Amino acid sequence: MKEEKTFEPRSGFPILLLAFLILFGTIAALVVTHMPIFALFFLVFFIMLFGFFVINPNSSRVMVFFGDYRGTVKKNGFFWANPFYSKKKVSLRAYNFDSERLKVNDKLGNPIMISVILVWQVKNTYKAMFEVNDYEHFVRVQSDAAVRKLGGSYAYDNFEDDGEITLRSGMNEVNHDLEEELRERLAMAGIDVIEARIGYLAYAEEIASAMLQRQQATAIVAARQKIVEGAVGMVEMALDELNTKSIVELDEEKKAAMVSNLMVVLCSDRAVTPVVNTGTLNH
Repeated sequence: MKEEKTFEPRSGFPILLLAFLILFGTIAALVVTHMPIFALFFLVFFIMLFGFFVINPNSSRVMVFFGDYRGTVKKNGFFWANPFYSKKKVSLRAYNFDSERLKVNDKLGNPIMISVILVWQVKNTYKAMFEVNDYEHFVRVQSDAAVRKLGGSYAYDNFEDDGEITLRSGMNEVNHDLEEELRERLAMAGIDVIEARIGYLAYAEEIASAMLQRQQATAIVAARQKIVEGAVGMVEMALDELNTKSIVELDEEKKAAMVSNLMVVLCSDRAVTPVVNTGTLNH
């Protein structure tokens, strides 16, 4: 496999001066001598014009001579090379690619919609021109393939909360894996991946409503669990304080009733109306 190599073209300005000298000399020779043979130099002049080219910043030209790769010109300026060289333009600028939203199944088999935002640029012009048919189309196809593989490698969300990395909660890890996958896939085309991340992520429309209800139910259960844990701690603290300071002595039955009432007050999602006991503890 060939690698990229540098081609050093001639500066275009001296050759341009020479071309015009040939042009004006030919005209003068025809006027003075009236010999048609000098008209052949017009052909030389026009052939020389095809050798001029300009390279702008972050651009390049791949030089090919009848199928033989001679090198790449990345230096900016006005140049001249053999007019029979094929000068293929390759941009070295960074490109943004925002893929279409793809429907894939996640690790658990749930249909999701996902897309990728990719920032890339050409690093190896030889590979970009000759290792693949169309490097821009190659980037699009391989990006879609990488997104499909990524979507099937992770679950969209983890309702069990066991620390597993998911597409929604582990964005940094997922984006890193996506970037490495794309870098490996695009290396054969001479493409450098600058940044890759998930641009859009959601459940597919047919299950979005059901999954939203599931997420809400999971959140409610988790919140209730925290409330109960806090209420149990407060009840335990209240019983310990009453026992330590000997404010009142409660048997097991009264402790159970007190715990029940406190748990209702602390865990209820509505305001509780207290009932004042004006009698004794026995009633």
